[in-house]
Amino acid sequence: MPPAPRLVLATTNRKKGQELAELFGPLGLVVDTLADFSNALRVEETGQSFAENAALKATAQARHLGQWTLGEDSGLSVDALGGAPGVFSARFAGESADDEANNAKLLNALLDVPLERRAAHYVCHMTLADPTGAIRAETDGQCRGRILLAPRGTHGFGYDPLFEIVEYHRPFGELGPHVKACLSHRARAARRMAASLARLLEAGSL
Repeated sequence: MPPAPRLVLATTNRKKGQELAELFGPLGLVVDTLADFSNALRVEETGQSFAENAALKATAQARHLGQWTLGEDSGLSVDALGGAPGVFSARFAGESADDEANNAKLLNALLDVPLERRAAHYVCHMTLADPTGAIRAETDGQCRGRILLAPRGTHGFGYDPLFEIVEYHRPFGELGPHVKACLSHRARAARRMAASLARLLEAGSL
């Protein structure tokens, strides 16, 4: 029996990698992250958009590792902040900032903004590159909600304890992984990417 096809997720974030591995698992792929490669590149996210950053990560790592690679860039856009933190979501409070620091800065930036004016949305863009670095598929997804006055819950990562799904009256931090796997920006982009991966698998390309 031939070995299962492999897909490298261009991230060292194990929580993000686990989310995506679960979403792509039914395709029969072996899913790795950059944490599985001692020689992975450090790709600077110099793009001006999520799409540009996802492409940078996918193409550079694919060529370097000689593997099918999925680059993903995602973040939070808050209407009252003119779309910030946007592509700087992971480093909103500084280059070495952690989730707690980023959440604290976001709350401070929205200190005088009432709940009804805290509309926001998560954005995710995914880019798939083959081992030569050629882009073979791109997808995106969004999830709308609003920013709470204080964090709630311990599930997820990033801004999840602050990001409320209005219809559920609860943030991702309380809703847990199964609900997030249905509703999140990443899940929506991944479902679209899964369709592209399935076509490549069927054609024997991957």
